[in-house]
Amino acid sequence: MNILNAYSQKTDVQEAVDELKEKFSGFSGKFLLYFASSKYDHELLSVKMAEAFPGVENIGCTSCGEIISGMPLLDNSVVAMLFNEKAIADVNIRIIQNIDNENCDLEEKFKGFEEYFKIPMTEMEIDKYVGIILIDGLRLSEEKLMENICNRTNVVMIGGSAGDDLQFKETRVFANGISYTNAAVIALLKPGMKFGFLKTQSFSETGKSLTATKVNEATREVLEFDGKPAVGEYLKAVGLEREEAEKLFMKHPIGLMFEGEPFVRSLRIFNGDNIAFFCNIIEGMELSVLEWGNIIAKTKQDLQAHAEENGKIEAMLMFNCILRTLEIKSKNLVDEYAEIYKNIPTIGFSTYGEAFLGHINQTATILTFHE
Repeated sequence: MNILNAYSQKTDVQEAVDELKEKFSGFSGKFLLYFASSKYDHELLSVKMAEAFPGVENIGCTSCGEIISGMPLLDNSVVAMLFNEKAIADVNIRIIQNIDNENCDLEEKFKGFEEYFKIPMTEMEIDKYVGIILIDGLRLSEEKLMENICNRTNVVMIGGSAGDDLQFKETRVFANGISYTNAAVIALLKPGMKFGFLKTQSFSETGKSLTATKVNEATREVLEFDGKPAVGEYLKAVGLEREEAEKLFMKHPIGLMFEGEPFVRSLRIFNGDNIAFFCNIIEGMELSVLEWGNIIAKTKQDLQAHAEENGKIEAMLMFNCILRTLEIKSKNLVDEYAEIYKNIPTIGFSTYGEAFLGHINQTATILTFHE
């Protein structure tokens, strides 16, 4: 095995780290990735993880629920995946700070990647390099950050926005023993094995659409759809009264369609006549009104098709929207969901948004590794 996963539900940081270290005993690691409940002391956890795996490059973040194969969806735990040098031939980590500032040091960090790998970011082959990105989930900065990244490289960045167990107070990202806020961490990987990407969501078009004609991008609010107050137009599109619709946001998000596939934007709250979203909507954007389907069947179908196209999956990193997790729990589908990936070494977490060609919601974005 070139990739191992492990978890701990110990509440004490040292005990949790010790348990992970024991489970990885005898395995020579090159790169470590971990996701942990915000209930842990984040600074102590980051320090202890680095101490437990000296010489191993590592990143992680706080979560809103943890995922590991062989177990149902977890809470109040830490999950980890350790890769050896056959799985990850090389890795370089950069921390982008002050992400809520348009003048964050992204350019400098990308130059650091280029100096390390000795190749321009624009010339890196997309089947040889991949980036894992973990972002502070409370800065409303994901869209601008991902846009700036995509303008600088064709290397795919996949990941998610850190959570804090639905407290919405503070999220953290970790890198090599240090805990950061108002930051994103990128691990640029040169895998030694084949890898692929899977984006799965369970929504379909209803045949109705809304065009955002007035927005406040800074607050992720839509003020008007089709030239009229946003809430009223949304309610007409979904055929619901206001009070009922507020209970069914997860069932009826909207999505930007691309090649027949929705990139979901989830509603957060009605704010008077405005609608606040978990994901930015640009003025002039035409969006389809969506309706959820069978999350278990669709995830199975997409995973099977991905394996048939790319080969047997050896391991997965899953970035699963917290709204998907809430849907799974509300429908009592936790065991059925866990069954889907029980035989594939997997870790992941419930995110405050998913990163894949941008920032999206109510989706699972997955990095897969193959023979």
